[in-house]
Amino acid sequence: MTRRDYINDVNAPKINSVVPSVVAIVRDPSGLILMIHKTDNDKWALPGGGHDLGESISETVVREVFEETGFTVEVDELTGIYTNPRHVMAYDDGEVRQQFSIAFLAHVVGGKARTSSESDVVEWLSREEVGQRNVHPSMLQRIDDAVNFQGSATIR
Repeated sequence: MTRRDYINDVNAPKINSVVPSVVAIVRDPSGLILMIHKTDNDKWALPGGGHDLGESISETVVREVFEETGFTVEVDELTGIYTNPRHVMAYDDGEVRQQFSIAFLAHVVGGKARTSSESDVVEWLSREEVGQRNVHPSMLQRIDDAVNFQGSATIR
């Protein structure tokens, strides 16, 4: 399924869905950030996805990171909550979703890199390298908020 992101676009389609989702900012000991290249919108992103019934939000983080990257992680900190109603995602099945994303710092405890149906590349990148890739501005905001995290979550 393909996706098109709109941010601050008066021509964006009308929202018909809100799905709580997560992203994980996973860094290695040298500070590199775990990123994936998404197959649905051809952009680089943090691993993450929608919250499923019957799981805790930290279980969502662990599941999504594993599904998209092959790494098992533990959640460390909540770094931000993002609910901008002017950021919508339109899917080719007619769903138009308002952003509702919860960002967490996490660290790897096992596994090895592999791709999935949602990611065709898994790579560790420096913040500078992230900025040189095709990354949505909302994802850059989550990364910068996490990199500059001072112990208090950002609410946007």
